[in-house]
Amino acid sequence: MPINRRKFIQNTGATLLASSLLPLSSVAAAEPVQKLTILHTNDVHSRLEPFPMDGSRNQGLGGVAARAALIAKIRQEEEQVLVLDAGDIFQGTPYFNIYKGEPEIKAMSAMGYDAATMGNHDFDLGMENFATQLKHASFPILISNYDFSGTALEGKTKPWQIFKRGDVQIGVFGVGIELQGLVAENLYGKTVYRDPIQTANATAAMLHKKGCDLVICLSHLGDRYQENKVSDEILAKESYDIDLIIGGHTHRFFEEPRKYTNKKGGVVAVNQVGFGGIQLGRLEYEFSRAKKKNLANAHTVVIGKKTSE
Repeated sequence: MPINRRKFIQNTGATLLASSLLPLSSVAAAEPVQKLTILHTNDVHSRLEPFPMDGSRNQGLGGVAARAALIAKIRQEEEQVLVLDAGDIFQGTPYFNIYKGEPEIKAMSAMGYDAATMGNHDFDLGMENFATQLKHASFPILISNYDFSGTALEGKTKPWQIFKRGDVQIGVFGVGIELQGLVAENLYGKTVYRDPIQTANATAAMLHKKGCDLVICLSHLGDRYQENKVSDEILAKESYDIDLIIGGHTHRFFEEPRKYTNKKGGVVAVNQVGFGGIQLGRLEYEFSRAKKKNLANAHTVVIGKKTSE
């Protein structure tokens, strides 16, 4: 039976069109994404060695050697890594009393930290000491709401920095807690404290306009309080352009990041990993070709062992 030539052409064309669309849709579904691994610490408090094997809850945990090995291992496994700290680098062991913070900063530099912010205990030997120790830093101290004009720290810190990992731009900035009533006045001197929420929103908006695909705030405000005190929770809810808040100060061990809705209806993740370098936070973001982001995985990694085995 003869085949109608017009129908044959129409049917063949439809088949070819359908078959050409299937691979495109499957490619779109399996669109390659870029992965970003964010590693973070907070409130390490000069804990260079593991906690002593004295039967305490944290015995054998922490220590810069184990943390350095873990960070190096993750860097070998993952292509794009960012390592950050949310402050209180100093104070807590005799290392700080004797060496005034030099080994802490040198250790962070050796581990390849990309940025950190300041905590209240980083003022414990005064701004002059902190400025001296920054000579050993290969990473910037980011703090946007402290004005250090006319002090030893003038020009020694930055409000923000943009990092590039693959095709993704990440804007990072820091905010610090109010020093008055928490730190002796002679230790912070002429430092001017600016409202962290207003400063954070202005900084995040600027980073967003500069084309950052992810905006991270390193915060030493504390995660939340019973009293009406500015915190990471309040900052998250009052923010517009912040995607992630890496927190400190309150020494909370989060089992997973807390998620809040910002003023634009977007999601802000807040994470914190205790104190003493016991844990390393690990967050995995995935970016589509259109730069849409997704917090695909989040967990903490315990550093060191509880036994001497």
